[in-house]
Amino acid sequence: MALPDLDTSVGHSFGLEVDGIVIKQISEVSGLKMEQDVIELKQNTADGKYVVKKLPGRPKAGEVTLTRGLTADNSFEKWAKEAHFGRMSNARKGGAIIVYDFENNPIKRYKLINAWPKSLEIGALKAGDTSVLTERLVITYEQMEVE
Repeated sequence: MALPDLDTSVGHSFGLEVDGIVIKQISEVSGLKMEQDVIELKQNTADGKYVVKKLPGRPKAGEVTLTRGLTADNSFEKWAKEAHFGRMSNARKGGAIIVYDFENNPIKRYKLINAWPKSLEIGALKAGDTSVLTERLVITYEQMEVE
């Protein structure tokens, strides 16, 4: 009998796929989660005991933050401008966060539904500093599915 594969995955790199275009230079992904409301149902059992049942409620929308080194690629800026100027039909997109292994094979996809950029932040600009300049994109989404 084969033993179950209990090895944990190591995310070697991450990518954002939007409109069929994959940006692979993502260095950090945070805040990615699926969440839903909890409904408490308070009732009495047939023998008169008071019980509280917890039931699943509506799914909650979420936010994810992507960080990457600042490059000449302006895809984050273009997408953020669409939302900033209220062109939501262009800004609201479907996409996915992709986790790659060390051989650059995708090992997990987190599909984002009706996602759009909430904010774009450029890291601190400091003369004489030798740290990497970064840009941080916060994306809000209505629903997430794991593929």
